Formats: sequence, C-alpha cells, structure tokens
Amino acid sequence: MTSNSFNARTQLSVDDQTYEIYRIDRIKGSDRLPYSLKVLLENLLRNEDGRLITAEQITALGDWDPQAEVNAEIQYTPARVLMQDFTGVPCVVDLVAMRDAMTELGGDPRKINPLIPAELVIDHSVIADVFARPDAFGINAQLEFERNQERYQLLRWAQQSFNDFLVVPPDTGICHQVNLEYLSRVVFTREGPDGPQAYPDTLVGTDSHTPMVNGLGVLGWGVGGIEAEAAMLGQPMSMLIPQVVGLKLTGELPEGTTATDLVLTVAELLRRVRVVGKFVDFFGPGVANVPLATRATLGNMSPEYGSTGSIFPIDDETLSYLRLTGRDEHQLRLVGAYAREQGLWHDPDHVPDYSQILELDLSTVMPSIAGPKRPQDRIPLALAQRAIRGLLAGESHEDAIQGGLDDASADSFPASDPIAISRRIPRDEPPHRYEDDGTTFEWPSDPADVVLDGNTSSIDHGDVVIAAITSCTNTSNPSVMIGAALLAKNAVERGLRSKPWVKTTLAPGSRVVTDYYNRSGLTPYLEKLGFDLVGYGCTTCIGNSGPLIPEVSAAVGDHDLTVASVLSGNRNFEGRIHSEVKMNFLASPPLVIAYALAGTMHADLLKDPLGQDSDGGPVYLRDIWPTTSEIKAIADENLEAKMFTEGYSNVYAGDHNWRGMHIPEGDRFSWDDTSTYVQRPPYFDGMAAEPAPVRDITGARVLALLGDSVTTDHISPAGAIRQDSPAGQYLIEQDVEPANFNSYGSRRGNHHVMIRGTFANVRLRNQLVPGVEGGFTRHWPDGEQQSIFDAATSYSADGVPLIIIAGTDYGSGSSRDWAAKGTSLLGVKAVLASSFERIHRSNLIGMGVLPLQFPAGDTADSLGLTGEEVYSITGLEGRDRLPKEVTVRIEAEGNSREVTATLRIDTPAEEAYFLHGGILPYVLRHLLET
Repeated sequence: MTSNSFNARTQLSVDDQTYEIYRIDRIKGSDRLPYSLKVLLENLLRNEDGRLITAEQITALGDWDPQAEVNAEIQYTPARVLMQDFTGVPCVVDLVAMRDAMTELGGDPRKINPLIPAELVIDHSVIADVFARPDAFGINAQLEFERNQERYQLLRWAQQSFNDFLVVPPDTGICHQVNLEYLSRVVFTREGPDGPQAYPDTLVGTDSHTPMVNGLGVLGWGVGGIEAEAAMLGQPMSMLIPQVVGLKLTGELPEGTTATDLVLTVAELLRRVRVVGKFVDFFGPGVANVPLATRATLGNMSPEYGSTGSIFPIDDETLSYLRLTGRDEHQLRLVGAYAREQGLWHDPDHVPDYSQILELDLSTVMPSIAGPKRPQDRIPLALAQRAIRGLLAGESHEDAIQGGLDDASADSFPASDPIAISRRIPRDEPPHRYEDDGTTFEWPSDPADVVLDGNTSSIDHGDVVIAAITSCTNTSNPSVMIGAALLAKNAVERGLRSKPWVKTTLAPGSRVVTDYYNRSGLTPYLEKLGFDLVGYGCTTCIGNSGPLIPEVSAAVGDHDLTVASVLSGNRNFEGRIHSEVKMNFLASPPLVIAYALAGTMHADLLKDPLGQDSDGGPVYLRDIWPTTSEIKAIADENLEAKMFTEGYSNVYAGDHNWRGMHIPEGDRFSWDDTSTYVQRPPYFDGMAAEPAPVRDITGARVLALLGDSVTTDHISPAGAIRQDSPAGQYLIEQDVEPANFNSYGSRRGNHHVMIRGTFANVRLRNQLVPGVEGGFTRHWPDGEQQSIFDAATSYSADGVPLIIIAGTDYGSGSSRDWAAKGTSLLGVKAVLASSFERIHRSNLIGMGVLPLQFPAGDTADSLGLTGEEVYSITGLEGRDRLPKEVTVRIEAEGNSREVTATLRIDTPAEEAYFLHGGILPYVLRHLLET
C-alpha cells in the first residue's frame, strides 16, 4: 500500500471505466518540470512506501535544480522489462535457478515469477549467411535454429512456465520495433489494491537502444541484466535525478531528406555538447512536424548521443500512430485523456525548465552519411567523395578514449549492452567536420580482379562490399523503407543493377515491412537488386553480416584492401560490422541501395551517374530518387491498421521449429548437463533460509592489480571467443568446433564459459604481469604466471579469498551483468578502487562483492602496493549495520600496515542485498517468507 503523503491519489474515468491515478500537479513546482521528469514524479508518487521510496525523494524531484550537476538519488520502479535474447537469457537462467533453490529450501517454486510484466524478443542470433536469393530467409532461419536450439528450449520453457513472461520467437522482428508497434501501451493499466490503475508506461530494457520507444512518449532506457532482474523481481532501481537538455525543434525537413539524415544531424549536435547521463526532451513548434516513426529513430540513437534517453511528449501524432498500428480505440482515448489530465500533452508554447536548451531548425538538415567508424562523424553527401578519398590518403580520424562513450559503444557489439560510463572520463574528440577546401587527394590504388558468375570485375580501396538495409533504427520507418523500395523500382526500370561484388541484404525489424512491400508490389524490384529478405533481426547492425562473397574476401585479404560497408544501422565502429571491412558508413535505406548500385564510396552521388540505361544514357541519383509525395501515396494506399493487427495476432506462436521443440512440462526446468549454452548457475548452492552473519575478509590475495578506466569489456568481453583462451579450451573439451564457438554474448547462459571469460579481454593490462596483455596474473606465494581463471581455481581449492585493486572509474563502459557475476564466481570478495562507475558498483553489491574506495588522494601507486601482499579487511563482523569505513590490513615480508577504506554501499536497499549475499538470495528469502 502506498503512503500517499501528498494526497495525489484520485480517479479518472474514460468511457465506462474508472481508473485510479496519482496526480502529478499535487507537487508544488511540477508544472515547470520537463516531460521526462514528470513521468518520474508520477512513478514516485504511485510507489511511495515510506521505506525505499520516500516523501523526501518526491519533494527533491519537485525541487529539481536544472543546473545542479548532481541531484538527489531516487528509486525508480518501471512498469515492465524488455529483453533481447543475448542479454535476456542469463536473466531467465537466474529465475529458473531460483525455482530450484526455492524447492530445495522447502518453498513453492511457483512463487518465482516476474513480479512485473517481462517481454523478451529473440532478435540477436540470426546471421546473414545466405543472401540475394529467394530462399535466403528460410536457410538463415534454419541455421539460426540449429546453432541456438539449446538457448531457445530454455526460453520456450520459460514462456509456458512463468507468469507475466512473454517470448517473441525468432524470425519475427527486432525487440525495439516490436515494442514500438505492438508491446508499448503509452498509458499502462494494471489491477491495483483498490481496482484498476492507469499510469505512464515505463520500462527498462537489456538492450542499449531501448530508448527507441521514447518516440512514443514512453520513458525507458537500457540497463544491465542484474538491474533488469531486480526490476522483474519487484525491486526499485536507484538513480540520480538527471539533468535534462531541451532540444527545441522548428521548421520542417526539406524535400529529399530523410529521418536518417535528421538523426545523424542530431547525433553530431548532441555529441558536441556532451549529454552523457542526461535526458534529452524534444519540444517546440517543430515537434508536430516530426512523424512518429522519425521520433522513434531519434530516440533509438540515444546511446550514440550519450544520453540516457531522448523523449518526445504525447500529442495528436502519438494517437495517430497508435491508431495506425491497430491499438484499441479505448486505449487511444485513455492515452489522450490521461496525458491531458496529467500535463503530459504537448503544448508547443510552453517551455519547461531545462538544464540547457539547444535549437535545431529542421529545414537546415541535408542528405548525409556518417563514418567511417563513429556515428557522430556526419558527412554531407555532397562531401562524401572528398571525405573518403581523404581518409584513404591518410587523413586522420579520431581514436576512442579508453572507458569513454565511443569505447563503450564499440565494445557493446554484438550483445548491444547498455552503456554506463563515468562522466569523469575525458570526452571523446568532438565530431569531425568535413569541409570542401579544394584539396585533391592522391589515394592508394591496388585494383584486384575478381571473377563473379563468369564475369571479371575489379575492386579497389574504397569500394563497397556490404550494402545492408538493417536495424530497427530505420526499418521501423515506413517513409525511408518505401523510399528505398521506390528507388529500387526506378533503378530497375532504368536498367540499373547492384554491382556484383556487393553483398546486399534486407533485414527489417518487423514482418509488417514485408507485408506493405508485397501489397504495394515493390518486393520484386528489391529482389532484382539483390535485396532479398535475409531475416527479421539485427543482422548486420550488430556484426551478424555473415561472410563476404568468397572471391571478394580473398581479394580484400590478398591485397589488404580498405573496403567499406554501407548500412542503415546505428553503430559503425571499425571491425564490428565485419572483421574484413575497415570503413563503415551509416546511411538511409535509399542511400544504401544507391551505394550498392555505385559499388564504391568514390562515387559523388550528387554528380556522377550510377550507371547507364538501356540506351546507354547516364542515370543519376536525382533521376531515380522518389519524391515525398510519391512515398506518401504508396504509404497511404498500402499501410493500414489491419496489417499490424493481423501481423501481430500470432506473434508468440513461432515457426515449425519453435513449435516443434519438445518442452517438458512442470514447475522446474530440466537442465541438460551436456549443454554448452545453458547451465544451472551456482549462485544458490549451499544457501540457507537465513543469511549467514557478515564476516571479515582475512588472508586475501590480489587476483588483478589494474589501472584507471578499466571497463566492463575488459572485465567481461562480449565478442568472439579465442581458441587459445580458457573459454575456448573449455568449449574444445566439450567437443565444440572453433567454427561453432559463437560469441561470449550468445553463451551468457553458461557460467562455465563466462567465468573463464572474466578478465580475459586481450586488452587487459594486469600490473601483476608487466608487459603482458590479456587475462593473466601471478599466483601467490609461488609467483607463477597463470591465466586468471586457473589462478582463481587454485586459490579456491586452497580456501584463499581474492580481491581486485583498481584505479579511477572502475567498471565504466556498459552495465554488463557478467562483469559482476564473473567477478563473484571467481572468488573475489572485494574490489578496492580509487572510484567506481556507479552502476557497476551497484552490480557488484548485487552479486555480494564488497566495493571499497581508497581515501581521497590515495591510490595503489601512492601507497606503494605491488599486489604481492596479503590483505585482510576488518570491521565488518559483529555489527547490526554495515560500517561506513573498514580497515584494510596489508602484510608483506613480515611487515604490516593499515589503511582506512570507505565502504561504498550507499543505500538501504544495497545494504540489504549485501547482507543476504546478493540481490537474488535477498529476493528468494523474501518470497520464501511470504
């Protein structure tokens, strides 16, 4: 029962239904708050319990200081959780293991369910192996199922066994597009203690691009798996009230520009002003001129801006989109009535208080691409040829700062882990400005002949070898997708074809795209250019681009060619789209097709012909580019609500592979000991019904001595598994061929793989082994160099606890759950650092690891620590509450000294989690008692 300290509880009637609501305007000063903070304020009012969520937090939000860099801490309770399969599988594994533990403790396993709705969409596993043929989709789907059946069996079991848990099967869509088109409510309804409640739809997601739904006025952002599990289990999330940047929109987009051009312009703008950890709220008269799908595109790329989210308010365009996508008419009336009642309806003349106001005139947006390796490096299409030749001639482009936003974004492949970086880390270099200064570049040329289908072609530096219409960022937008298909139609009718060395793929985020393509008769034209459907999933955008054309791959390798991909995605870091492709450019779907026709980045698409027609005449991009009115006519004629209602009517059914899996019934999952993808985790082994008293840590050894800005990717990599790594050796021992290793991201459901991958990044520099990179350490007291996993195993056998010593901003990068889980499973009891990234610090606590901070001004270097010492941490035992400080005793060569360290357990909830050994045991014991 909520406390209702501000008498905010009241009622709202819509049609014949009455809902309980919590009025935002009961809080003094709420009218000046930005849209995003109003949503947070309602969240606190509705969930106030006097213990975790207090009246003081509500007052602090009402008194929000826009200019304060650090505001009060509050507890946020999302309405639901959204997951994709890479990051969602470990969450499900943990819930399944909790059922086993509940049974072993004498409880009812059916008590273990998500306590708020959880929705998982399988979209990260399909690879574009086969392309440019009619059966590509079917073959890729079959290969995906064969590779991932073990994971899918777990998810299918969870779908039928857990309450409030829904799974969208593979080959259906991308989580954010499905969320936008189907799952999101905008105004959420749920039965409360006194009848139905209505409140803003909010969520957290285990994917970095969760803010795509911000375009619909739904507040949500990406979090790590531990935070998502906590939310699923009814635990509020700790967060600092953020600063909010207001982005005022005026004017309209000019003819010939797209939503992609707009989002690349916004990315460039926001990266110049630094919005890390902030909300961005769009406002102003130009909001009404931005279609909903374009708003979603702008929300989608929040991680690339660095913002937590980038949100639009509710208005008539919101309701129009809900109607287009087949939402119930009562729901539409509820959304409109609730938004107006709560002051959430957009008023273009009202300017809330913002921490900073920026302005963008939409009429200044121009056709653009971005690259070659950072999404904020926008290149006006008119300057693309000059930019590419400058890059090939050796012009420098910016390198990422370790632990910074670009570094974190690059390291999020392929799992799309949400970003969580410290604002103390220096900024990356600002977006590169490309200007036409008249310079003529001499770029290296080393043409290589390739024979394709009996014909000889030549490829060189700067040529395009991948052209991919991919990613929910753009495939959710009918305007750019229909524009691409119309451009394909016009090109085919003028006799143009894609260049034979270009791998062409089409992977929309929803089956609705295929429906309106087929209905409008545009599919054959795309297929003529090689853009056959390869799958419904993330594919190329997360690096699942599949192999290059073999002859092209050989030529690129033999001649060391710097070749390019062009994709309609959201990230383009070097080596992430394809290991053989050094330059990657983000572009709108129509431009993806244009570059497939040109076959090279050297083409000036505004001046050079794309090819010749049947009469030998030149065909220019301007000749085949569709007009806005032509695109609108196709959309109006072929896109209707029935497509969405019918397309999503059986969204949870799956194909014959999904339906045909044998899934045992019962309240507990049948673990397969031979599975290399899914294993029962050991978090609850030996757990008692009551928590053991907290003990001091004595006789600990240092597993790793690390420097500043060690990221979660250093701690728990998400990319490829090396054959010579402990994880690779484990898989070989399980008879897995190296070709089938897949990535760490795909194997997060198997702790045997993940623990061997912890601290195994090849870029890790452990100061215990100077001059050595990768997951190595020294085992003490003998000093033998071993892998970190082997050393931890030896220490465990000897009963020796472990600690990590680190510098500043430990755990920046992403909120990757295995960075904390792996640390705990290696036997690490405490991390002693100069400072922490706050989410990783919280995740460590959630896994029962003690975060300790050096006194101000002290570091491992200043204290002369070598990592060879023996450490004891005292002051924890025999207390009713955890202390604010502990004593760290350091022993070496018969000498002993002591330093005082701050215990970084900052909230009552964190203390409760740690006392229970972590958040999962805490929740389990709570459910056991109820």
